[in-house]
Amino acid sequence: MKIANFGVEEWLNKYEKRAKIDISQSSISAFTLEELLNLDGTSVEEFFKERATLSLDYGWIEGSEEFKRLVASLYQNLTEENILQTNGATGANLLAIYALVNSGDHVISMLPSYQQLYEIPKSIGANVDFVELKEEKNWSLDLEELRAKIQSNTKMICLNNANNPTGTLLERSDLLAIAEMAREVDAYVLVDEVYAPLGEGDFVSIADIYERGISTNSLSKTYSLPGIRIGWVATSAEITEEFRKYRDYTMICGGVLSDELAIHALKNKAAILRRNKKIVAENLQILKNWVESEPRVTLVAPNFVSTSFIKLDIPQKDEEFCLDLLNETGVLLVPGSAFDRPNHARVGYCCKKEELLKGLELLSDYLRKFDK
Repeated sequence: MKIANFGVEEWLNKYEKRAKIDISQSSISAFTLEELLNLDGTSVEEFFKERATLSLDYGWIEGSEEFKRLVASLYQNLTEENILQTNGATGANLLAIYALVNSGDHVISMLPSYQQLYEIPKSIGANVDFVELKEEKNWSLDLEELRAKIQSNTKMICLNNANNPTGTLLERSDLLAIAEMAREVDAYVLVDEVYAPLGEGDFVSIADIYERGISTNSLSKTYSLPGIRIGWVATSAEITEEFRKYRDYTMICGGVLSDELAIHALKNKAAILRRNKKIVAENLQILKNWVESEPRVTLVAPNFVSTSFIKLDIPQKDEEFCLDLLNETGVLLVPGSAFDRPNHARVGYCCKKEELLKGLELLSDYLRKFDK
């Protein structure tokens, strides 16, 4: 099996630890362990004292019953039997594609998108077609173009909602139309939903509106807990049962302590979302104000999610620019080329406010060299 290098992950793996100011990440500012536990007044000492005799065995293979119940409550029409715990949303995406896509199948993906959603099908031997998101159309998915790409043998449509890196959203009406298209050829619709919006937009999970819809998600982005590596896949009982067989080959369990921390987060969901809505709203306004004042940057504003994609008006390739920027200022971006969209860069604007302000200031100062 051959697979392309994973552009964004390869870039971050190589450079993120060198950054002094990291405005590249797509999560909302991560919690410390203490901050997470303190959401309901629990101290670190209390949490671990209560679990001092907890056996560090394999734990719950599919995720604990409480974890699955709490995740199921995030959906309209699912129960805990429709939930499987995974190693982040990347593990959920891998599981779904590995279980359902075969060599010779036809798959449709959006572009740009999270590279996993189209490179894994390619590596299996599927034929992948793309519906390209266009900046001049606000990075929106063209439903008529999608319909034209669907074939009688289309096995899966792979989407990212909201989209990474652009932050744009497919709303309920769009997803209902996509589900109807997929239903005509009995295709699966896999939607990576880690960037559920924290503000405007009529968001709905694909698993709640389509019988062959597969929702993947995690606590990494909206819930600010990428370090515990807990995600899930949510779908119909029939598809979940199929996934169980393949899951045995890709993951045993998520870890008993990670499961406990995930439960604590989900129990305190309301507090987390209040905190993160505030971060998104305030930092998005900072980003918009900066874009308005920066002549070499334009932006289609993200839909209250934690990732954004600026266009750079510079006479230099984006990857070279991002590397030079890092070396000379310590500011880290992800070049658009990592998403097959050159002349752009991903800005993770939901970091700490002071880090965002400083990063944007240094970025503007650095862009001035092209004005000479």
